[in-house]
Amino acid sequence: MSWTQPALLTCLLVLFAITLFEGADGAVSDKKDAVNPQGALRKIFMPEADAASFFKRRGRRAVKTQDEINAEQRQRLAADERRREYHEEQRNKYENYAEEENDEQDERTREKTEQWREFHYDGLDPSYEYNRHTI
Repeated sequence: MSWTQPALLTCLLVLFAITLFEGADGAVSDKKDAVNPQGALRKIFMPEADAASFFKRRGRRAVKTQDEINAEQRQRLAADERRREYHEEQRNKYENYAEEENDEQDERTREKTEQWREFHYDGLDPSYEYNRHTI
């Protein structure tokens, strides 16, 4: 029970300090707003005349101009070209990887075959190439 009184006193002091500084911050922010009342709003909102003409320019179902159609077509073609280049690059990477893997596998097979021939060669018969039975 002895700790409740200091805890209550600390909470009251913190509450008093917050209310004291809150009033001071409000006065400072009012001075900033008095100097530039719509500084932040000007960055977000456009003037009313511009906003009205923005929607009057072209309705939702209006026909697009040829310039807009051409611009969209150029964007589509550029995106297709980028996609084509990306897939070609990926295919080349995979083909190089597969070719290297096949070369390594062929080399390992050749080494194993040579080792097997060396191990099983007893020195009495001629080499493997001359010891084949032809039919």
